[in-house]
Amino acid sequence: MTIKMKIMFLALFAAPLLLSGCSHIGVKPWQRDLMARNTMQPDNDPVESAIDAHVYFSKEASSGGRGFGGGGCGCN
Repeated sequence: MTIKMKIMFLALFAAPLLLSGCSHIGVKPWQRDLMARNTMQPDNDPVESAIDAHVYFSKEASSGGRGFGGGGCGCN
């Protein structure tokens, strides 16, 4: 068996294994009720979210922009 044939043989059997590795990622249908609960939401407490928004608004002197780094003074 030549090296070229060994490489092709390895690729023939390794490719399906590598390509099927991501086939089980995701939420199963019976797990969706757990993921939809209020405690699983990123902003499950509206009062805390409002306080955080007010703090960012006061510090940055602008509304929105909570996803960006850096300050309103131009420093990062």
